[in-house]
Amino acid sequence: MKIIVGLGNPGQEYSATRHNVGFMAIEELAMRWNIETWRSRDEALVAEYRGGAEPVLLVKPQTYMNLSGTAVGALARWYKVKAEDIIVLFDDMDLPAGKLRLRMKGGSGGHRGIESLLVHLGQDSFSRIRIGIGRPPAGWEVPNFVLSRFTEEEAPIMVETIRRAAEAAEGIVELGINKAMNHFNK
Repeated sequence: MKIIVGLGNPGQEYSATRHNVGFMAIEELAMRWNIETWRSRDEALVAEYRGGAEPVLLVKPQTYMNLSGTAVGALARWYKVKAEDIIVLFDDMDLPAGKLRLRMKGGSGGHRGIESLLVHLGQDSFSRIRIGIGRPPAGWEVPNFVLSRFTEEEAPIMVETIRRAAEAAEGIVELGINKAMNHFNK
């Protein structure tokens, strides 16, 4: 089994914000795979997909971003999934809006959701799909920026980026992280 996690914050007020691009990518995967049934488990919304070579669990933690590892760690233990079989999609300010970067493992880069995963999984060997949201404009505080919506100019770019992020997650599941990185990190 693989677990694909989208990081974000629960609640309608956060649904279309920069910080929720991970949730958006999970919703894109659910749409592609015709998944309509979600259930609550271990402080997350989860949905199973069984249309590929192995089952995939889609996960949207409901713990708020900075505590995402609580839900993901509990789910990984329950389903007996190793960190290597977990794929995480999340926002990254160090990438321009619209850019993707796949990584096999590493540190948090200051992202508190990833820090929480590192603590609760106890290792860094989960795959990451970093979704660029750009840097805050001059005068903006980081929390206000990540909780803001995309501009009119950015919105269509991000729709395409979310689509590509979902494709990248499918690529990791089907081809493995190395081949997916070679394809999507061009």
